[in-house]
Amino acid sequence: MHLRTPAILVAARAHGETAVVARFLTAEYGLVAAYIAGGRGRQLRPVLIPGNVVDLQVSARSDSQLPFAKVELVTSRGPYLSEPLAAAAIGWVCALTATALPERHAYPGLHSALGGLVDAISLAPSARGWAGALVGYEALLLRELGYGGEGGRPLGDLAAVLAAMDALAEPLQNYLLADRRADVMAARARLREMLGRME
Repeated sequence: MHLRTPAILVAARAHGETAVVARFLTAEYGLVAAYIAGGRGRQLRPVLIPGNVVDLQVSARSDSQLPFAKVELVTSRGPYLSEPLAAAAIGWVCALTATALPERHAYPGLHSALGGLVDAISLAPSARGWAGALVGYEALLLRELGYGGEGGRPLGDLAAVLAAMDALAEPLQNYLLADRRADVMAARARLREMLGRME
């Protein structure tokens, strides 16, 4: 396997002393996991931040082997991680994507929706500009994986967005994240609490 493509980094986990196993969402190849030598080093640490857009090069000798990857930064989300609400939102949507999607199944609509959502979180002057899009992304993810996800992006004030967010909590927990070991929903609960304080 050899591929080169733009990708959104959705998860990075330390492996050994200096390496990282990362997961990337690509438009053409879906979710791709890869081993990055030196990923915890000074040069690559700022590149391997969830939400970053990278130029991804992946190679493996066989389909059963975890591929090796090289990455170059295209768009950094690092500057926005000093804002707690933006950091919590980017962290949640990336963790949800990395946990819920099967590997190597292309979802081009989800790829472009996630890219647009992370752009909105990074650039909007307040959470009111992106909270509805975040809930719309959750509903889209449920629909793409065959679990309904009725409704789209909620319209109206923040109270309507929060009501729609609350309604999606159970389907996300029961359908997408039920068999996962990590408590991914804890990140959503933190984000929901932070957004609730803005009402």
